[in-house]
Formats: sequence, structure tokens, C-alpha cells
Amino acid sequence: MTDPNMPPPREPEHRPEVVHHTTINNPPERSGGGSGWIALLVGGLIVVVLVIAFMMFSNGSLNTGKDTNVDVDIDLPTPTLPDAPKMPDLPDMPNVEPPTVPSPERVPEA
Repeated sequence: MTDPNMPPPREPEHRPEVVHHTTINNPPERSGGGSGWIALLVGGLIVVVLVIAFMMFSNGSLNTGKDTNVDVDIDLPTPTLPDAPKMPDLPDMPNVEPPTVPSPERVPEA
């Protein structure tokens, strides 16, 4: 690689046989198109926060001059449940004693 601060030789016989060239490709500058959607997102969030704050401080109503005291009396009959289904009759069983369970025996202490 040649020194960029050194002037080129004036005579052809002093020129080197191999000349190295360095190419630098600079991409064009971005136009900033990626920041537009961020501004839209932040603006939308601000609008949502303002709407929520308005609904909280105005108690959800836009008519603030009307009286909202309403006296309502509703009389409903007491609900009744239908009768439960009847259990079927069991067949007659002879008098049979239930089985007995043997009791545990005490082991004498040594």
C-alpha cells in the first residue's frame, strides 16, 4: 500500500510495478424513516392516557349538569324451587346382622 501523504512519482520508471488501490464505499445516509412510527406510537399512548384520565375525573359521564338521583322500587316475587325427585323404594331385605369387626388386642408391656 502506498503512503497517501507522499506525492506520486513524476517519471514513469520510478513507478512501482504493483499498485494497490483502496476503495471505500460509503452508504448513503438514512433519511430517518424509522423514527416516524415511534412518534406515532408515543402520540397514540398520550391520547389513550388523556381519554382514561378524562373518564376517571368526570366519573364516566359527559352530562355533568343533570341530576342522577333515581329512586327505583322493584317488587319481585320470591322464587320457589321445584320439588326434588323422590328416592325409589328399596327392596325388602331379610334381617341380616352387619358383619362385626374384630377389635385389636392389647399387647402386654414388657
